Amino acid sequence: MRLTTKGRYAVTAMLDLAIHAQQGPVSLNDISGRQGISLSYLEQLFAKLRRNGLVASVRGPGGGYRLSRESDAINVADIVDAVNESMDATRCNRRGDCQDGQPCLTHHLWLDLSDQIHDFLSGITLSGLLEREEIRLIADRQEQKDPNRISAVEEKDAQTA
Repeated sequence: MRLTTKGRYAVTAMLDLAIHAQQGPVSLNDISGRQGISLSYLEQLFAKLRRNGLVASVRGPGGGYRLSRESDAINVADIVDAVNESMDATRCNRRGDCQDGQPCLTHHLWLDLSDQIHDFLSGITLSGLLEREEIRLIADRQEQKDPNRISAVEEKDAQTA
């Protein structure tokens, strides 16, 4: 499997968006600052995420992006697929022409692995990630960089209390 920076950054940015969803639209500039992803790269990723129906843009003052559906309805595989990231462990991109135009001896093994990876990531939702303590701690640490900003985790806790 070759999950490149594109897929990793897309998942990171979507998780950041989910963490801050209760605060209203989230600007790409804010995501960029918290996650250390260039603004121009985020713009490219969010164009694909928007075209694939995972995010919606909000124009005007206070605008930005929001999830287009609930975080429990968006899984990691959706995000990776939306940015055209390959979860393919074969050498031939699933074509079956890996050895002189024919499938190699282990072609079906790598196909099965690719399918297992996709199935695994399909079972992980943004809301599932939000429930993980280590992610909550990292989100809090990122919020501490700006002491004037209310922690997204604190805000979520206040809403559920």
